Amino acid sequence: QVQLVESGGGLVHTGGSLRLSCVASGSIFNIYAMAWYRQAPGKQRELVADSSRIGNINYVDSVKGRFTISRDNAKNTVYLQMNSLKPEDTAVYYCHAGIQVTFVGPVVDYWGEGTLVTVSS
Repeated sequence: QVQLVESGGGLVHTGGSLRLSCVASGSIFNIYAMAWYRQAPGKQRELVADSSRIGNINYVDSVKGRFTISRDNAKNTVYLQMNSLKPEDTAVYYCHAGIQVTFVGPVVDYWGEGTLVTVSS
């Protein structure tokens, strides 16, 4: 059983910072892409940032220069450092990972339950 558990969300003022963490646990053979998505009230879930296992990184334009994704493959963990936060960053942030449970098995999408980030103006 594989689980992704996020932490680090909370309430912060405009211009503040937060660091999100997501740990993958369970029976894991390999983790490929890891990513952060977010879903604001009344909006569709969007990709915020993703990181391949070899370090290729992408960001949505709205967070470029403010957010940094990083991962520690030895700890099966991905981070999202969020600086210069804006009210429009308010959302539930979800961790996503493509995980292979066995050597011959497929890569399966796993999601965390989400952590709420609220940025007050």
